[in-house]
Amino acid sequence: MPVRLPALLVGFIVLAYWARVLRMARKIRRLAGHSANVIPPERVGRLIRVIWFPLTFLWILVPLIAPFIKSPPWVLQPLVDLPVLEWAGCGVAAIAFLLTWICWKKMGKSWRMGIDPNETTSLIVTGPYAYVRHPIYALSSVLMLATVAAEPVPILVLIAIVHLVLLQMEARREERHQTRVHGQVYLDYCSKTGGFLPRF
Repeated sequence: MPVRLPALLVGFIVLAYWARVLRMARKIRRLAGHSANVIPPERVGRLIRVIWFPLTFLWILVPLIAPFIKSPPWVLQPLVDLPVLEWAGCGVAAIAFLLTWICWKKMGKSWRMGIDPNETTSLIVTGPYAYVRHPIYALSSVLMLATVAAEPVPILVLIAIVHLVLLQMEARREERHQTRVHGQVYLDYCSKTGGFLPRF
């Protein structure tokens, strides 16, 4: 069986994505002198990470190794064989990564991975954030779905479902935190923007 190149390419894209996240976390600690909350100080955030970290590891690993397994177990057997879908997933993943990079740049030192109830960060409302409150989460959702398209195996479908649910939960938690921190200014911002999609 030939190696499924789209899956492998998406695996490298996802690896590059998370390598960039870790690099930014180290950079924030070095330049700003505080944590990027990879492991948040609050309890709920830490509990979510117990699920999220292993899922993320599998999200990176599966597309990198599954294309090379000659006789995969059922959890690694493709549900469909559509090269067009696989290549489309690869292209969408690359675009999602590039757009996420723009969002990271826009966030600058305000970028965090989790919530610190005792911390106040600047409210970013320009660039992609002028239209969507959670563009990074939205693009992470797209990247996850693109991974499934490029490597449509049962284990990635399961990871995608859990990942998308956790992103929605984290977005709601962040919105409550931002409302506490920024009050009416944030509520006004929410009234003009969509959560994961622009408000038309």
